[in-house]
Amino acid sequence: MLEVVGLVIPFFGLIFLGYFVARITRQPLEALGWMNTFIIYLALPALFFQLLAKTPFEQLTEWRFIAGSVLSTFAIFMIMFGGSLVVARGAIAEATIKGLAAAYGNIGYMGPGLALLAFGETAAVPVALIFCFENIMHFAVAPMMMALSGDDKSPPLQLAGEVVRKIVLHPFIIATAFGVAAAFFEIRPPLPVERLLVYLSSAAAPCALFAMGVTLALRPLKRVPHEMAPIAVLKLIVHPLLCYVVLSGVGNFSETWLFSAVLLAALPTATNVFVIAQQYGVWVERASASVLITTCLSVLTVTGLLYAITHGILPPDLFP
Repeated sequence: MLEVVGLVIPFFGLIFLGYFVARITRQPLEALGWMNTFIIYLALPALFFQLLAKTPFEQLTEWRFIAGSVLSTFAIFMIMFGGSLVVARGAIAEATIKGLAAAYGNIGYMGPGLALLAFGETAAVPVALIFCFENIMHFAVAPMMMALSGDDKSPPLQLAGEVVRKIVLHPFIIATAFGVAAAFFEIRPPLPVERLLVYLSSAAAPCALFAMGVTLALRPLKRVPHEMAPIAVLKLIVHPLLCYVVLSGVGNFSETWLFSAVLLAALPTATNVFVIAQQYGVWVERASASVLITTCLSVLTVTGLLYAITHGILPPDLFP
């Protein structure tokens, strides 16, 4: 157990430090803007490119793995969305944000750092694949459902163009595409460029986790919404279990790939859910609460999951 605690304490410690520093310095949330820009446009893309470019190309086309992980996430979204739709009597926009809160994990800020720390550099490929394809799904689902609810008045062609633009121009997805191309053509950047990528990659996880702590500190929780219980259970428990069962059933993946996907599924609600809620003016305060509460609870659930993985409680394949 001590090795697992030693693994997660530095990780969650960075989130706590960001939270603590933000509470004592009282800087506005806007002050975080350039750090977020550095993380999203430089540090994490450099990490994805650097690791993917060194990966054998055949490992980057595991469509069963991609389909299994993405379908697991979509199933969680639909469970929460459908239940919320019944309870809220047809409020599609609100049900969409609740569904995203239960399914959209913090796979951008938390995923790469924790997976690489737990499983080593071989986890970079499954993490990058999951990030790209799950974000494609989220980027498409959110505006489509808001359009169906009537909250987005954009014409269909403009809406479709906006969805494609968000997918194609996202820095993580661009970096992944270049990394895959470099792996296919076996291209290696010059030594000075390689060193620059190493510097940027090294800063990715610490900066992302610190920024996440700051963000949580500057969005105080006024009350605990009653919807938090099903969201937390679906996000932190049901999602990783479903991912584990589905991936065990659809293919015989390596231990690192399977457990990387399960770990990403177990991560708390992404801060992007709050951003989407704020963009459409729907369920904003409660979306912020879901990020904060699931992040706090994930200290226990993620630690428990890593303990189960490292001590052989979870076999690497349910259906060998």
